[in-house]
This record gives sequence, structure tokens and C-alpha cells, in this order.
Amino acid sequence: MNLLENGHILKFPEHLTFTDDELFAFCQKNPELNIERDKYQNLIIMSPSGSLSENLSTKILIKLGIWNELHSPGKVFGSSAGFTLPDGSMRSPDVSWVSNHQWDKLTKEQKMKFAPVCPEFIVEVKSPSDSLKELKNKMTEWMANGVELAWLIDIEEHKVNIYHKDESHQEIENFDKKLSGGDVLPGFEFDLSLLKDE
Repeated sequence: MNLLENGHILKFPEHLTFTDDELFAFCQKNPELNIERDKYQNLIIMSPSGSLSENLSTKILIKLGIWNELHSPGKVFGSSAGFTLPDGSMRSPDVSWVSNHQWDKLTKEQKMKFAPVCPEFIVEVKSPSDSLKELKNKMTEWMANGVELAWLIDIEEHKVNIYHKDESHQEIENFDKKLSGGDVLPGFEFDLSLLKDE
């Protein structure tokens, strides 16, 4: 197990790895750190989001929350929620949605920790400190774990990469379109023009 911090790797003894419960306890003891775990069991300290990218995430979160309240099909989560994925990683997307069908399969104890469920919809917003290549690799991993629809939004370049469960991918340039929730989130839309003046 390694710990990545700002590009530096702190090495632990090879036999030392955290169980899911130990990882949760470790994160609870270090609430000032935003920690993820990759599929290789490396712990990654994530940089704080830029104010602009966090503002965008919040706008999407609010819109998604309003849509969800009207239709009540699932649960909406912000960037602090961690999920334990099938490949053993623990990730925290900027915005995510889990259907009631998936959520109701979990025990109360599982819901209280890093829920062992893959969200059907996630959003990642690129901050200035993020590597676009690494984010795209991360999106590929999200899809491999069971995400059905994912948006990767690059504010600086005014681009959105959209990933679908059928492995198709499209890139949208310029913030002059509406993003659709498609079959995953029927009726949900996010108007990218809201970001033009940011």
C-alpha cells in the first residue's frame, strides 16, 4: 500500500493494507483530508477543489436534487460521499446518484460507511490542479465498475466528455448545449450556458 500526496508516494510495508472498515476509521480520524483508494490499494490524498469547479459541482448537485425530489427515484450525493467499488477502490465523485433499487439492497451499517455500491450516474469536474489524462483514466474505471452515465466537465477548456454504459463516448465543445440524463435520469437536464459567465 502506498500513500500518494501531491505527487509523492509514502510507502507502507507490503503486508499492510486497510480493510474497508479500517479505511473508513482512518478517514474518520483524518477528516481534514480528502482520501480515495485506487484499485491497487494505494491511498490518494486529493487536492481541495478550486472554488469555481466546486461552484459548478454545487449547481449540478442542486439541479439533480430538485429533479430527484420531484421524481423520488434515488439518492443524490455530493463530493464528501465515498463508495466502495467492485474493483476494491474507494472513490468520491463530485456529484453522484444511486437508484433506490440499488440503495435499498444495502444494510443500514453499509449505508453509514463507504457504501459498497456503484452509483449509476456520476460527475467529475476538473480543477486546475487535476490532470486531464488521469481524470479520463478515472472515468474509464468508473464505467468498468458499473456507472451507466458519467460527465467529465473541463471548465477551462469549455468541454464535456460524456461516457455511456454501452462504452460509447462523446465530447461536447463550448457551453452552449444542454446535457441530458438520458435513460438513466429521464427528464433531467443541465444547461451548460449557465456556466458561460463564470
